[in-house]
Amino acid sequence: MPTVVAFETLTDLYQNLTKKYENSDKTAFAYKPSPNKAYKTVTWDTVKQDVTAVASYLLEQEVQKDDRIAILSENRYEWMVVDLAIQMVGAINVSLYTTLPPNQCEYILKDSEARIFFVSTGIQLKKAVKVFDNCPDLESIIAFDQPKVKKYMKGDEVKLFDTICAAGMKAEQKVAGELKKRSKSVTTEDVATLIYTSGTTGQPKGAMLTHRNIVSNVKAAHDAIDISEEDRCLSFLPLCHSFERTAGYYAMIAGGAEIYYAESVDTVARNMTEVHPTIVISVPRLFEKIYNLVNKSVKEGSAVQQYIFSWALEVGERYWNGHRGLTALQKTIADRLVFNKLKERTGGRIRFFVSGGAALPPEIGIFFMAAGLNIIEGYGLTETSPVMCCNPYGGEIIGTVGQVLNGITVGIQSLEDNRILAQVSGEDYPTNVTSEAGEILNRGPNTMKGYWKNEEATREMIDEDGWLHTGDVGKFVNGRLKITDRIKHMIVNAGGKNIYPGPIEDMFKTSPWIDQLVVIGEKKTFMAAIIVPDFEALEKYAKQENIEYSNIEELLQKESIQNIYSKEIREFSKELASHEKIRDFRLVANEFTVETGELTPTLKVKRRIIEEKYAYLINDIFENDQD
Repeated sequence: MPTVVAFETLTDLYQNLTKKYENSDKTAFAYKPSPNKAYKTVTWDTVKQDVTAVASYLLEQEVQKDDRIAILSENRYEWMVVDLAIQMVGAINVSLYTTLPPNQCEYILKDSEARIFFVSTGIQLKKAVKVFDNCPDLESIIAFDQPKVKKYMKGDEVKLFDTICAAGMKAEQKVAGELKKRSKSVTTEDVATLIYTSGTTGQPKGAMLTHRNIVSNVKAAHDAIDISEEDRCLSFLPLCHSFERTAGYYAMIAGGAEIYYAESVDTVARNMTEVHPTIVISVPRLFEKIYNLVNKSVKEGSAVQQYIFSWALEVGERYWNGHRGLTALQKTIADRLVFNKLKERTGGRIRFFVSGGAALPPEIGIFFMAAGLNIIEGYGLTETSPVMCCNPYGGEIIGTVGQVLNGITVGIQSLEDNRILAQVSGEDYPTNVTSEAGEILNRGPNTMKGYWKNEEATREMIDEDGWLHTGDVGKFVNGRLKITDRIKHMIVNAGGKNIYPGPIEDMFKTSPWIDQLVVIGEKKTFMAAIIVPDFEALEKYAKQENIEYSNIEELLQKESIQNIYSKEIREFSKELASHEKIRDFRLVANEFTVETGELTPTLKVKRRIIEEKYAYLINDIFENDQD
């Protein structure tokens, strides 16, 4: 569907939206002033006032074109205001994850040579103050919130957001000419943002995304997906990640959709019932949690309830696969008995979810589609701005990440001899292209400019022919891309067999007893797993069976608990090839989290960290392995 305004840069997008909705009551954004308050909506006229104030302040501080301005904040209205102000003055947005420790914040600030640092809460301000003296280019810190601890207001270096907005308003007339000139000077090839990779290994690298990169991707997304002025998006994935930035922010406002900010990742379930969104963009973890909660509820119900649920799921799947007639009538009944309750939990107005960032387990995708809650799965990287492929609404094929977007060419390169096995252009929509698996390549206007101050890493990522090497393995199936796994995640066993752990791990995620699982077995004669149990399910079981224990560690060692997981491993492994089967496992008492270092900010597993942290368990598993 076309965008509601024409634009070639993000600066154009913002300015043309404010013109289109001038003197109207059109909601642009909404947020909660505090947890117990109702959502407060913001019109485009108010957005323009706030953005102009911040942009004027930046010009008063003599911010030059291409200067770097950093933001360390959760998703919130101020984040967007600062970003649009940065685009207006032709500067570069440097985004940081709120989960980063001070030393990583310092690295990014120094590497990007950021001049001004916007931060949100007192927790983030504390980090900023701690690293300020070590960042020679950093001139000031601007806090969105009034800190509770006065010592964080460090001299003249720390200012409050409200204060700088007031200063910017006073300076508006003085800098109006310069602001107009600066906004007109922004070109498609200017860098709009530096998005630093999460650094599963080594130091993070700053991907330089230009206005052309992002704008081309926004327009291609609109060619593939219908986003309109009637839509409302609930935003909770980090705005510093390219998936939320492009798909959940720029693509939404380009379609005239409203963006409501969730209070936090932990409040998404409650916020969905308050906001009643039509579109929610997420990573698979949200869908996995909903799926497991529903399954637990069903298993705790009566035999009749279990039968009804199973019947409804079967009917829903048949309906989704195109069966009508009697199936349509049955689907109406299934909705009333089962699926409408699930839809109410998501706010009751969902048109579709968008899933990205990691593979969506097929069983979970089928469950949501059967319930009438469409999930559009897509694929891309930060370095591709980010979307390369997506399933069209109403034409979803579970197990694939869909069609190549307009303007983009995706290639498959042999892992053995570097031949291009197949390539598909987004304009072709071929249904007859099927290829062997190989590395996925990208070429098109969405390909990043390169890594900031790192030509060597750029050359490693983008070859002489302009192909960006994703490091992911996949293949074309009837013209649609299917992801296998990351090349670096591939396990080679003692017999030389290649094993991709991703699909195996995805399969186990549907177990009601398993929260997280990581496959291990490099150069070993068998595969094993480190498992984070679903602690709620375990503790409930222990209570029912009168199992006494003093802590989780003790519970996990109980023979009856070990037997549960042995049975689960055996049952799921029946679906795997002999060399892929999980032969042993160890249970761990702590969830993998961003804060404890096992997950990236986008919830991808850091395998090396887990292997190091649980080396003692891995050594125990393979103690007698003869490779």
